[in-house]
Amino acid sequence: MRVISRKRLLQFGAKHPQAATPLDVWFRIMKATKFAGPDEVVTKFGGQNVSFLGGELTVFDISGNKYRVVAAVVYDGNAVYIKHVFTHPEYDRWNKKRR
Repeated sequence: MRVISRKRLLQFGAKHPQAATPLDVWFRIMKATKFAGPDEVVTKFGGQNVSFLGGELTVFDISGNKYRVVAAVVYDGNAVYIKHVFTHPEYDRWNKKRR
């Protein structure tokens, strides 16, 4: 899949160095895999590491749930648009406001 944009991952990794490697692993998996639908994402990452917020938004738990990547996955367009990269507490605050 095309991952748009890796820059968000790199910026977050620069701010949180311990996240850099797990985010890079996630990026490489996403880039190397073409997902036909949500079921394939769950199979690849495990049901506990992926959740769907509705619409196209998917939340990926990274590094034992320390970080979260919120992305819009467009299966028929073979693209992943990174919307947010959070620490777990940042995600909780964002998600609470979103509701």
